[in-house]
Amino acid sequence: MDRIRITGGNQLNGIIPISGAKNAALPLMIASLLTSDTLTLENVPHLADVEQLIRILGNHGVDIAVNGRRESQGEGYSRTVHFTCRTIVDTTAPYELVSKMRASFWVIGPLLARDGKARVSLPGGCAIGTRPVDLFIEGLEALGATMEIDSGYINATAPSGGLIGATYTFPKVSVGATHVMLMAASLARGTTVIHNAAREPEVVDLAQCLTAMGAKIEGAGTSTITIEGVTSLSGARHRVLPDRIETGTYAMAVAMTGGDVLLEGTRASLLENALDTLKLAGATITETETGLRVVRNGNGIHPVDVVTEPFPGFPTDLQAQFMALMTRAQGVSHITETIFENRFMHVQELARLGAKISLSGQMARIEGVSRLKGAPVMATDLRASVSLVIAGLVAEGETVVSRVYHLDRGFERLEEKLNRCGAQVERVSD
Repeated sequence: MDRIRITGGNQLNGIIPISGAKNAALPLMIASLLTSDTLTLENVPHLADVEQLIRILGNHGVDIAVNGRRESQGEGYSRTVHFTCRTIVDTTAPYELVSKMRASFWVIGPLLARDGKARVSLPGGCAIGTRPVDLFIEGLEALGATMEIDSGYINATAPSGGLIGATYTFPKVSVGATHVMLMAASLARGTTVIHNAAREPEVVDLAQCLTAMGAKIEGAGTSTITIEGVTSLSGARHRVLPDRIETGTYAMAVAMTGGDVLLEGTRASLLENALDTLKLAGATITETETGLRVVRNGNGIHPVDVVTEPFPGFPTDLQAQFMALMTRAQGVSHITETIFENRFMHVQELARLGAKISLSGQMARIEGVSRLKGAPVMATDLRASVSLVIAGLVAEGETVVSRVYHLDRGFERLEEKLNRCGAQVERVSD
């Protein structure tokens, strides 16, 4: 099993290209089930989760062709991928596939909308919380679907004439459930109005792609989205938006180590709250024609309190990385996690590096220390794993992060990107 070995102490200086967003690419890929034409997606990141979803879509009948890699890039950088589903050959998403990646549950919406039926395994829990599927079930039931749970599967059936437009209010904001409702409602008869919809940029990106395919959607990016159903969708070409979580992660790495880095190919509007928080912590962030320039001089890191919230608030997916940054702040900071339970599992591993963190319910109190010291640590989930890398970049000596398969799910060429800016990060195999 691979590990990441980090020798701390180097500033970051240079250019880091930002990849396409995993959290946007996954629903966009699933949208290929909605049409018999080809959906071409540019800037698709090369990640374990993307490769797993390609296998899952193939099970439903999607043909995949990959091209578009530039000669100047090595194997593993973002690609152009063509998805063609002439016919849905299987409406069952089995447990052995869904259990490997929770987002694969989202195929239930397109399968139901296009083929009138779907049998999809319940995804179960995960390391950062239970994340039940009640909102998905209730939303699709509002569109007229019959949903029955049997032997760990949801058997979904649309009315004989297809899904029917309706007005539905989410009792809680859910990005995944908003994705599924957008896709399902695009082929429903009549008009669907979604209240309390997720406002994340990835939702907007999906809506823009669906619109290019012929869907009629208004209000994406606000809490109320209106979809006028159409009888069929066509193919389209769409570019996956830049990864705001990768952007924020590398910005925090620069704030942690000091230095001057251009995050190429991204934009500030995707994560303004997180960038404002980083500025309070002492980083200088400037938007340029080609990306975001992040600089931190030697004045140290200021403590900042944050509360995770749905977009446009501070992202839960940057909470662990920001906690790593705050371990070196000159004072006490607090982080309150409101999105997921059990998302403080990285605390014990940061403590192995010398961090001083105490927990009270969903709040963490971080007392900044003057130095961290390298040690063996273990990743518990995707975002926690990269928080340990950020801490290791400034820890004295050597930090070895185990279970880095978590990193491969969401960060494209992490060690290569960091090393190009002066870090000492090495992947080692047992």
